[in-house]
Amino acid sequence: MEEINSLFQGFAVILTPMNIVLMFVGIILGVLIGVLPGLGGANGVAILLPLTFSMNPTSAIIMLSCIYWGALFGGAITSILFNIPGEPWSVATTFDGFPMAQQGRAGEALTGAFTSSFIGAFVAVVMITFLAPLVAKFALKFGPPEFFSVYLLTFCSFVGMGKGSPFKILASMTIGFALAAVGMDTVTGQLRLTFGFTELLRGFDFLIAVIGLFGIGEILLSMEEGLAFSGKSAAINPKVVMETWKKLPQYWVTSMRSSLIGIWMGITPGGATPASFMSYGLAKKMSKSGSKFGTGQLEGVVAPETAAHAAGTSALLPMLALGIPGSPTAAVLLGGLLIWGLQPGPLLFVEQKDFVWGLIASMYLGNLVGLIVVLTTVPLFASILRIPFSIIAPVIIVICAIGAYTVHNAMLDIWFMLLFGIVGYLFKKLDYPLAPLVLALVLGDKAEDSFRQAMLVSQGDLSIMFSNGLVGSITALALILLVWPLISKALALVKQPKQDEFAAERPVD
Repeated sequence: MEEINSLFQGFAVILTPMNIVLMFVGIILGVLIGVLPGLGGANGVAILLPLTFSMNPTSAIIMLSCIYWGALFGGAITSILFNIPGEPWSVATTFDGFPMAQQGRAGEALTGAFTSSFIGAFVAVVMITFLAPLVAKFALKFGPPEFFSVYLLTFCSFVGMGKGSPFKILASMTIGFALAAVGMDTVTGQLRLTFGFTELLRGFDFLIAVIGLFGIGEILLSMEEGLAFSGKSAAINPKVVMETWKKLPQYWVTSMRSSLIGIWMGITPGGATPASFMSYGLAKKMSKSGSKFGTGQLEGVVAPETAAHAAGTSALLPMLALGIPGSPTAAVLLGGLLIWGLQPGPLLFVEQKDFVWGLIASMYLGNLVGLIVVLTTVPLFASILRIPFSIIAPVIIVICAIGAYTVHNAMLDIWFMLLFGIVGYLFKKLDYPLAPLVLALVLGDKAEDSFRQAMLVSQGDLSIMFSNGLVGSITALALILLVWPLISKALALVKQPKQDEFAAERPVD
């Protein structure tokens, strides 16, 4: 039970007055970020990341991860009370949550959402506790070919399994690779794509890009849509909480199924949003009251919220154990670890044991604190949406600018942030995904280094990517996922003639 002992050591690391205060501050900021459309978990972590540079890495990651948990909780508040998804993964929650609020059952819907979120996150954290060390030990056997094959698997799975057009995902990722290549070549020391501008020697900082793409891009889109808030007020009293908790055990099958879906979609690059929709769809199909979904069913709130939190939490597993983020927020946290001088991956469990187990312990406490905070402060956060968006938008833009400036104390970074904001706005208008771009920007140079090191070892022979069973199987799986859209279309074409033939052979009554 080495994991249990390490976990207790993690609790000893985080149970200091300062870390507990940072935990509460992070949760409250995260709920605020989740409540405000135009922000979000990745945006909030990216904007506030520069403020943690003066902290020690353990305290910083505790605060940032708690911002993430708070944002996951906060998205449900606007979805249920105002029919405005504060986060993309909260869209499915509006289907039954908002009808419940219109029926005067807002307290029941919010309690069900928060409790389900806590359960989903708790199951995912337990999984991380026992699986992360095993994955890390396995990954210690990796060399440059194996690492590149894992990076390739991540990129290909985004293309093959991602939601939306594979060509748009590939185009977004290609732009990310190009941005990652700007600056000094880490292998040869030569300058690339700087075009004579000395300001580009350090390349494009991922943090500047993330603040612009997500924060400024969302604000521009929201300003164009003329976003205004209107909806129900809400209060949660102990009686409503207890009555809802009595109902929730009857949905335990839905909770477990949604947790498993969320964990799988979190570890793979699926993410919380498709996990919530998939969980809602399965619950609707398999529930006895599935025909009533959309009219205010508590089970319709439980399913997506459980899956979203399980996915959001489990996305940290590949980031910690392999150095590969499973979500945009995990990608931002990965960048934060690199800035603090920590190298995510299997060696992190050996070299920074206190840090890793402190983070895992903070997941347990952070989600518990988050549940308590949101159950007691819903009316306060709901009242924030009474503030005109014309006031909120400039405040968010100023916060983004401060965050961008503090990275290198350079005015140029603010202009880069605005430029990336315009790119983010155009991407959203044209329905191009941003997550692949961020992933390629963060991991592009690492994947390139691993590939070039593998080529140096093999003297340019690509067969090294199939030199043993491990690297060969990962590379083969990556290539299959890359062409999976074509395979699925081919399978559909094969099945269609058979169905037509079967229909033609059926006798006419």
